[in-house]
Amino acid sequence: MKAVFVDAPETVVVKEIDIPKIKDDEVLIKVAVAGICGSDIHTYKGLHPFRKPPVVIGHEVAGEVVEIGKNVTKFNVGDRVTVEPQKGTGESEGEMTGNINYSDERLAPGMGDWLGTMAEYFVSPESLTIGLPDSVSYDHGVLVEPLAVGVHAAFKGDVKATDRVAIIGAGPIGLLTLAAVRARGVEETFITDVLDYSLDVARELGVKEAMNTMNNPNWIQEAKEKMGGSFDKVFVTVGVPGIVNDALTLLKKGGRAVTVAMFNGPQDLDIQQLQQNEKEIVGCMTYNRPDTEEALEIIRKKEIPVEKVISHHLSYEHAAEGFKIVNKKLDQSVKVLVNFN
Repeated sequence: MKAVFVDAPETVVVKEIDIPKIKDDEVLIKVAVAGICGSDIHTYKGLHPFRKPPVVIGHEVAGEVVEIGKNVTKFNVGDRVTVEPQKGTGESEGEMTGNINYSDERLAPGMGDWLGTMAEYFVSPESLTIGLPDSVSYDHGVLVEPLAVGVHAAFKGDVKATDRVAIIGAGPIGLLTLAAVRARGVEETFITDVLDYSLDVARELGVKEAMNTMNNPNWIQEAKEKMGGSFDKVFVTVGVPGIVNDALTLLKKGGRAVTVAMFNGPQDLDIQQLQQNEKEIVGCMTYNRPDTEEALEIIRKKEIPVEKVISHHLSYEHAAEGFKIVNKKLDQSVKVLVNFN
């Protein structure tokens, strides 16, 4: 089968490899479409903490079941599916509580012998495979996983419909966090970015106010003025230096900031502002099954047009171009999908 490898930092190639064999409790999926995620770009740049080149890349997927293990009972050949791509291992807190994202030895595609999704075929445990309703296209199905990140962020933020919410960063995860917040009934939403076209997508998703913060040192004060005050909840979906303190400054007293982005280095922390105003910073790591199920339901209901985040469809032969345009933010790229059909 054809598979897309990050072969070395900033080097993407297509190779021919064997179709993987399934175990008794697994299914083999013929991949229709896979997505390029921000964490894939971390791997592409050689910065990911545990997914290192050379590796078959990708963890977002939608496709058709073409083979099932002898112990599989929930799926049949021909079923349309997506995947919750994380495994918990060992007798860890994650395994015991159902919070797989707490697992001491969490596995994801591209780790160990679990190949990534950006290939003609992908193996998934039955327990992690999720059926797609007939009304959900493969393009929508591949968004279930990144939307689950946004849903989990909204959960960690304890978002209420009456909250005033800010999202710092309008990349795919920031935009899908906006979608998850909007699905909770929040109207008072604000989002930032340095790219106008990403802010345009946020407007299509229903954000109340969007601001380009490039070369604007007063953006925090302006944000508060536009929205009528400080924010109840702030989501940090971009990992640039100083951004956590920016989030704290946006917050009202007693407000909560949720860190969703992947951070490659240390962040300064204004501990006085945190303590004296009883503000909170909450970490957010991937998702769990309830988040994935809620994400699929948001997509199924079609009340929030999450497909607006999709900017490009590329054949797998052109995956290297896709990684380049996502990494460099070329051609007004947001969410780039790689097709295998």
